[in-house]
Amino acid sequence: MPELPEAERARRQIERVLGREIVSVDDTDSYVCRPHAPGEIAAAITGRTLTEAHRRGKFLWVETSDGGPDLGLHLGMAGSIVLDGHRAPNGWDRFALEFAGGGRMALRDKRRLGRAVIEPDFSHIGPDAGEVTAKEFRDRVGRGSAPIKAKLLDQGAIAGVGNLLADEVLWQAKVSPQAIAGEISRPRLNRLYEQLQASIADAIAKGGVHTGVVIPARKGSGTCPRCDAPMTRATIGGRTTWWCPRCQR
Repeated sequence: MPELPEAERARRQIERVLGREIVSVDDTDSYVCRPHAPGEIAAAITGRTLTEAHRRGKFLWVETSDGGPDLGLHLGMAGSIVLDGHRAPNGWDRFALEFAGGGRMALRDKRRLGRAVIEPDFSHIGPDAGEVTAKEFRDRVGRGSAPIKAKLLDQGAIAGVGNLLADEVLWQAKVSPQAIAGEISRPRLNRLYEQLQASIADAIAKGGVHTGVVIPARKGSGTCPRCDAPMTRATIGGRTTWWCPRCQR
């Protein structure tokens, strides 16, 4: 599932087509483009250029020229941004732009859970997990009676951390996912914050959260890459969670 690192790599893909004039828009998938009717997004941005690409958490948006609307994009659970490639089979290119002089940008999504929308609303999500300060992190994540894993996944607290990234960060910081957020000491919260920033940067550089050190051990036969203890599994915050009971006490 795309998380913050995958969304950031998608944003950098979009940066490659900034300044190119949009000559046509395929917005015929009314589910991906909801609540817009087919042709509504096309009417709003055709003839304009993409000028700036932004991201907060897993959410992407692109400014358009001449005071045009922002174009919001979300990768869903399996989507990606594809540039100048062949059209995907089976209608998997759910939304696409074509540019003057050739070239194309598509939201490719086999599961049809991505989104394309004009003037997206991000009022429901917190600050970006890769840009939040240490104090903001402590104030937003290190409070309350919920398990720390659930707090990391709360997009209203900080935006962009998904299931795999949360497990990787907690394992790297040696913090149990079951630890009560409001009972974690300030030094441990600071360590968790520093590891979050390091894990985000590492995943962006290496190609995504699946490159994390503990991710291959998230299975029934998995053992901790650090101490070789059998990994433990439980559902926390509604998500399947893996951790080392020896390292993450």
